[in-house]
Amino acid sequence: MIGSLSAWATEIVQTVGPAALAALMLLETVFPPIPSELVLPFSGYLVSQGDLHPLAALGASTAGSVTGALVLYAVSRSGGRALVLRFGRHVRLTPDDLERSERWFDDHGTVAVFVARMIPGARSLISVPAGTAKMPVLRFTLLTVAGSLIWNAALIGAGYLLGDNWQRIEAFLGPISVVVGMLIVAAIVAFVIRRRRSA
Repeated sequence: MIGSLSAWATEIVQTVGPAALAALMLLETVFPPIPSELVLPFSGYLVSQGDLHPLAALGASTAGSVTGALVLYAVSRSGGRALVLRFGRHVRLTPDDLERSERWFDDHGTVAVFVARMIPGARSLISVPAGTAKMPVLRFTLLTVAGSLIWNAALIGAGYLLGDNWQRIEAFLGPISVVVGMLIVAAIVAFVIRRRRSA
């Protein structure tokens, strides 16, 4: 299914252009099976062939990334804390735990949002604690724009330089995404185990 989804994504970017790229990047933020690690290098390849303007590719991809991040941020800000408190008791996550995590995000959130936008597997997730911690929307948006611009430019540039070999980027970054995802899951599991042992 992922292969057919990737084929569809590259085909629609080639056919429709920047608008499709923006829409796919928005969906990628909310629906991770559409990988930016494939869509962006392919867009760079289209730039190298003269089928897509570089500024259009960068602008559309960044607009889509930021819009998707703002959707997750808004959902988390409006109901995220209540949902965490409601369902957190099933893993013994207390209001004190949530308050500690929010204090950590208050101290380190600016760097976390910026850096996470350039880490496969964490790019989408960072919008949730930002919304839950009620990071100011302007700061969140500016950090997301900056991080997304760097990530998108790097992958589009790599696709441009690799030309016909643009798919090598996904082969290189795919394992990194898996490792980051596993580390995130491991951190959550370790947190839950530590909470249960201390209870």
